[in-house]
Order: sequence, then structure tokens, then C-alpha cells
Amino acid sequence: MSGTETRGSLVAPDKTAGMCETEYHPAISITGLRHTYGTREALSGIDLQVERGERFGLLGPNGSGKTTLFRILCTLTPLRQGQVGVFGYDLAQQADAIRAQLGVVFQHPSLDGKLTVLENLRHHGHLYGLRGQRLRQRAAVALHDMGLDARRHDLVETLSGGLQRRVELAKVFLHEPALLLLDEPSTGLDPGARLDFAAHLDHLRAAHGVSILLTTHILEEAERCDRVGILHQGRLVAVGTPDELRARVGGDVVVVQTHDTKGLQMRIRERFNCNPTVVEGRVRVEIAHGHAFVRDVVDAFASEIQAVTFGKPTLEDVFVHLTGHHLWTPSEP
Repeated sequence: MSGTETRGSLVAPDKTAGMCETEYHPAISITGLRHTYGTREALSGIDLQVERGERFGLLGPNGSGKTTLFRILCTLTPLRQGQVGVFGYDLAQQADAIRAQLGVVFQHPSLDGKLTVLENLRHHGHLYGLRGQRLRQRAAVALHDMGLDARRHDLVETLSGGLQRRVELAKVFLHEPALLLLDEPSTGLDPGARLDFAAHLDHLRAAHGVSILLTTHILEEAERCDRVGILHQGRLVAVGTPDELRARVGGDVVVVQTHDTKGLQMRIRERFNCNPTVVEGRVRVEIAHGHAFVRDVVDAFASEIQAVTFGKPTLEDVFVHLTGHHLWTPSEP
């Protein structure tokens, strides 16, 4: 495809135009990004770089700033303060050039259930100026890549949630975007459909070299990313590989349920010379050899303990370690 092929109202720019051929530009570069809604600051000075070909996850609870950052990157929300670049294009000055590089999957489906899978792809292709043989070729590739050849003539409303997500991916990949932006893509999917969707993302990245940024509050989805950024109250509090982030937690994580959280916290501190915290009504201890500590703490305070658990740190534990809060409020047993 020519680097200047017209796509409806969008023109796909030559990715090297105006740039030094040897100059490297990351998929996303963000510096000092801030955004407010009235007096509420949704993003507080975000600095972030996502490399080409990387799958990067933004992990955080509702209200952390994920959606605002996503909408700014999609060019749906105006950039007010800070700098954002996508493959070297400046969001403030070259939004049209950036849009031509993006494939966007929103949290809520943007498919027409009364149309077939192929009809949805055709209508989306028309928005990017794709017609005739070119559109047929691109639709065939997208359907094949997403394993949808046999479902092309099925009405979208008859498909499972997982298959509909795959149709979304096929649709947004029609114009061969270099960057996929996915907002909570696994929300509403069962575990099997999540794995299936993740496998198709892996295929797109391996076969076409696309970069991927996704927002999520689902730990399993974040675990599959090359790197994860943890958002809390509009701040990017940590960035790293899942292993690097888990290494921030000291040892195993032991959680004790009791009627007297403050009292037991103090007694555990004095007895074992450690630093327990209280997180949402439970005593939490990060400590090496957690299995031995569980035995000792139960022996010492058996009458005060209602339940105790321990395990290796997860990304949820990293979030608690950094913020003092869970990604979500744990349910009562």
C-alpha cells in the first residue's frame, strides 16, 4: 500500500516523511501529561514510553485515570498540558497523521449486531477509503488472522462475546494500523474467551509487528504484557515487567483476618519484629518464608485469628504495596 493512499477523510502519511531515516521513535512517548475535569485532576504529570512491538498494559482500578489517558491517545479528548508523540508524530500538531496509525477497540462493542461479520468489516473499511479489490483483500486477511473465515456471513448478534471481540480486532486491523489501543478488552469475557483473545493479539504482534497498549483491571491480562504501568489516582506509580514489579514486594504475602486488626497488628509487630500493615480490615505482612510465619503466628495468636492466607506476590499485591489499597474491595468470606 502506498504511503500516501487516501483513506476517506484520513490520509495515511509516509512514516519517514520529515524524519531522519536513522532516527528511532517509540510507539508512544508521553512527557508531563496532565488533565483536569473542573477542579479534579485526572492525570497528574504522566511520563511514559512504549516501545515499538511492545505489549504494554495500564493496570488500575476505576477512577485511576486509565480511560482519560486512553481517550487522549485515541485523539478523542484534547491534549491540554504535556507532550504526546506516536511514532514521532506530535499529537498536538499532527492528530490526523496519528489517527491513521491507530486501531482502537473500545470497552463497549462498536459493532452492528444486525449486520454480518463481513458487512461490519466492509462498512468500517469504507471509513478509511478502502474499496473494491483492496477492501476484499484486507477483509480476507483480517478474517483469516482472527479465525473468522467460517463466520463471515453470521450475524454479529448471534456470536459469543469472545467471537465479537475477535470481530472487533479484525475490523480495526483492516487499514493495517501500527498501534492497537484496547480499552478493557477482556471485560465481560469468560476465562476461555480471554485466553483466546490474548492468543489472537499474540498472533497479530508476531505476524505484523504491531505495538499494543491496553488498559485493564484484570490481573491475568496484565500478567501477559511485556511491561505494566500501575496507575493510581492519576499518577503512574510504577512501570516494569511483571517480574520486576513483583520483586518490589518483600517475600511472601500473609493476610490475617481478625476482629481486632489494630491490636493484632501491634502484637505481631512486637512478637516477630516485622512491619505489618492494615489494609481494608485485614492485617497484611510481607515476609520471607511465609509458610513458617503462618505456623508461628497461628501458634502465638490462635484465639485471635479467624482466617489466614499466604502466597507469592501477585500484581494485586504490588498495587497494595504501592498504594495501600486493593484494585477492588475484597468480598467478605
